[in-house]
Amino acid sequence: MNKAKQLNLRRKLRVRTRIARTSGGRVRLSVFRSSKHIYAQIIDDTQGRTLAAASSLDTGLKGQLKTGADIEAAKLVGKLLAERATQAGITQVVFDRGGYIYHGRVKALADAAREAGLQF
Repeated sequence: MNKAKQLNLRRKLRVRTRIARTSGGRVRLSVFRSSKHIYAQIIDDTQGRTLAAASSLDTGLKGQLKTGADIEAAKLVGKLLAERATQAGITQVVFDRGGYIYHGRVKALADAAREAGLQF
């Protein structure tokens, strides 16, 4: 494994460990961003199940977006995820940035999810 991947994995594990310690049984909002798209899902770690998910590849969003790799796409994904979470009865989550810096697309997704009703 090359050094960049090792460092990314260490950051991700460090964030997950901190989240597991302080979550208090809440579900986790996990974010993954690639060079072309952004994905988010709400995961219940006790059961190992995904409760809600959204991405820039969803059919409803794909037609509205110029590209899935910008801040506007992240905002729409965050809003869609929050709507799906409230339909599933989820209001409180713990944010898992997954080793990414809380800036740009990751921050835009988090802010949009908060505005749409999720608390974290």
